[in-house]
Amino acid sequence: MAYFDAASAAPLHPVARQALLASLDEGWADPARLYREGRRARLLLDAAREAMAECVGCRPDELVFTPSGTRAVHSGVAGALAGRRRVGSHLIVSAIEHSSVLHAAEAHEAGGGSVTQVGVDRAGAVDPAAYVAVLREDTALACLQSANHEVGTEQPVSRVAEACRAAGVPLLVDAAQSLGWGRVEGDWSLLTGSAHKWGGPAGVGLLAVRKGVRFAPQGPGDERESGRAPGFENLPAIVAAAASLRAVRAEAAAEAARLRELTERIRSRVPELVPDVEVVGDPSRRLPGIVTFSCLYVDGETLLHELDRAGFSVSSGSSCTSSTLTPSHVLKAMGVLSEGNVRVSLPPGTAAEDVERFLEVLPGTVAAVREKLGAPAATETVRAAGPDLVVDALGRRCPIPVIELAKVIGDVPVGGTVRVLSDDEAARLDIPAWCEMRGQEYVGEEPAERGTAYLVRRTS
Repeated sequence: MAYFDAASAAPLHPVARQALLASLDEGWADPARLYREGRRARLLLDAAREAMAECVGCRPDELVFTPSGTRAVHSGVAGALAGRRRVGSHLIVSAIEHSSVLHAAEAHEAGGGSVTQVGVDRAGAVDPAAYVAVLREDTALACLQSANHEVGTEQPVSRVAEACRAAGVPLLVDAAQSLGWGRVEGDWSLLTGSAHKWGGPAGVGLLAVRKGVRFAPQGPGDERESGRAPGFENLPAIVAAAASLRAVRAEAAAEAARLRELTERIRSRVPELVPDVEVVGDPSRRLPGIVTFSCLYVDGETLLHELDRAGFSVSSGSSCTSSTLTPSHVLKAMGVLSEGNVRVSLPPGTAAEDVERFLEVLPGTVAAVREKLGAPAATETVRAAGPDLVVDALGRRCPIPVIELAKVIGDVPVGGTVRVLSDDEAARLDIPAWCEMRGQEYVGEEPAERGTAYLVRRTS
């Protein structure tokens, strides 16, 4: 089985396993106690904090350990906003932040604060000027991930941090995906990470808060972790997290070069091997191991199941893989095709032979899924007056509305239109993406008695 979902959770690094087992014997006591076992545990905790701080690029007393990366984000956002409440309650986030950041923003807005989302380009990158444009006198905090978790695009953190610093606004960086590859450059104010993203054990997050940043921990107070992460420290897991981060950093340069070559192989060959595919994300400014593409006329859930049966563990941002009809917020913000989406995220040590086998299996797997969807339950097609067609795809999930559009576009003359009726939220993204890929004109959308009518004009 080839595991290609390291962006969700990387396999436990051998060094992490060794450190975890050793510290279970040596680090079980309370590091706050003064007796021998407590002092031994305190030495291990201090050493782990120093090692982690060196990798992050901050002082040891600026870094605390949390029970997860999500908790680190929530604590960081809430604490920074509370610390600057006298300035205002305006929060800035990018539209493609991890859900932990967006959920924190939703909670802030529900509590009476204001939130501005900064959009991204089609490659998934923010424009630093867009952050500058929305900075206000009452802006308390800005958030920007170091690299995107779904498409791998790296963000211009240094330039955004410079702009925020000039405006006196702290910048919180979610560095969960990138910390294993190196420090986050730039004058950031707060930073979060999660150990299971770089091969450490699950259940360890980190929160770094620079000296001078106004910060007010929220919730009941606790004497541990500077009051910023209450509860007894999971010392064995913390020691393993720090040991694994140092280990992966030592291997990062060589492994990054190797994984970049493998992902570039996927980026270049998938469009050659599989027709009607859109590779998404920045082609050069991206993390070493992530490559994402979307396949027209493919049900994402079915495709993932078929790849799993073929021995490949991958993930997807397609709405077809969830219980909702809403596509990935990342793909939606980028304005790219969402149906048949596949994210391949290679863990360190991935064999080139596994990538080659994936490229051999993928074309036949996609073709088989498309064949299954090629003859869906009859979709009512009604010829309207004149050179127009109406396709009724109401009640049908992606990618059926796009498949039915593709079937009938040739039935109208050049200049004629096809009106696709759909109540699937993914159609709002996938129909314009199909038009761009196939050289047809997307006219826009109109309200319908049920769902929405999407208008497409045939241009060729």
